[in-house]
Amino acid sequence: MLNILLKGGDVLCADGQIRQTDIAVSGSVITQIGKIDESAEQVIDCRDKLIIPGFVNTHTHAAMTLFRSYADDMMLMDWLQKKIWPAEENLTAEDVYWGTQLAIAEMLKSGTTCFADMYFFMPEVARAVAESGIRAVLARGMAGIAPTANQALAESENFYKEWHNAANGRITVMLGPHAPYTCPPDFIKKVTALATKLGAQIHIHLSETAGEVADCQKQYGKSPIALMNELGIFDHGALAAHCVHLSPEDIAIMKEKQVRVAHNPGSNMKLASGVAPVPDLLAAGICVSLGTDGAASNNNSDMLEELRLAALLHKVHRLDPLAIPAKTAVDMATVQGAAALGLETITGKLATSYKADITIFDRQEPHWHPRHDSLSLLTYAASSRDVHTVIVDGNILLDNRRLTTIDEERLLAETDRRGMRLVNK
Repeated sequence: MLNILLKGGDVLCADGQIRQTDIAVSGSVITQIGKIDESAEQVIDCRDKLIIPGFVNTHTHAAMTLFRSYADDMMLMDWLQKKIWPAEENLTAEDVYWGTQLAIAEMLKSGTTCFADMYFFMPEVARAVAESGIRAVLARGMAGIAPTANQALAESENFYKEWHNAANGRITVMLGPHAPYTCPPDFIKKVTALATKLGAQIHIHLSETAGEVADCQKQYGKSPIALMNELGIFDHGALAAHCVHLSPEDIAIMKEKQVRVAHNPGSNMKLASGVAPVPDLLAAGICVSLGTDGAASNNNSDMLEELRLAALLHKVHRLDPLAIPAKTAVDMATVQGAAALGLETITGKLATSYKADITIFDRQEPHWHPRHDSLSLLTYAASSRDVHTVIVDGNILLDNRRLTTIDEERLLAETDRRGMRLVNK
């Protein structure tokens, strides 16, 4: 008997077409797509619903939900140095656990089934992921200029050994050197040596602001992209967040080294970092995905909002209504997200043998009518409040808009208390 049968929904199929059909789930995987007459333990009537691959959020700092609305409308370095970094010094492991759970709850309720996180107290992040049932790619953030730099390297190695491929394979681990401006070349060399030893990939912030690029050029005589390439970061499979200020030479390096990009339009707009040259990256054949960044700089974890921003921002920036079409934006939030995390063979699309990571939208609200183009409606009209059901690894984590693995009432009470304590010390 099947575990779950989704009946009669409009399905975004792996070929990009939407068809009314059924989806069968056995264990953690999709076993059939088509007309299915078998019985199942749970049958979900998906008539009048849109079924898509779950969103993949390729760059965030989940526990930073605890700083949501704390330090808004500031320059990036002032925001970091005067507000965020001092407040983060007060964080405990339990704070990070609860802050991560808050982000996971928000992500699940807005249709995200997988996320990439870079932070600290990562065993607590992994615990939150394991308990909630979501999929995640986790990296212990490392600052090479910090007194704890070598400790962070050791913790990263231990974290990789303990958690890589844990939770039924839902958790994978990367290394997380924060950025070139916090990780000098000598430290980056230690990171690449550890990546070689473990066979680990790397998640890093690159070229987020014009000031960062100018400082790197002044100090090292080359851009952050060129510097990281010279130091071997891109030889291990790299996920590069932001990539806002890029030269044609940078893009050529990224294409050659198959660097995958996590584009964060909401965060880049809010912090006035600039507009990443996403159309140029796509034209070069570079994998571009979407991330929300942390809730302190967005201020939410809603991937539906992020894909809409991506579709709209580049149109107005390029004065080109074709810059990022709806289908491209949806791909960036799903199949390209999976590819950016190295998970393209298991998730990011609805296909047999792929993991059952599925988001179902209810389309009863007026903004879903008339239905000329479902992907355009998803991109330009849908709301995260329309998310009805979310399945990860074959388990229903959101059922008729209710979380099944998280006590939301307790979660909100805990995070309110902890968030206020952190900034009032």
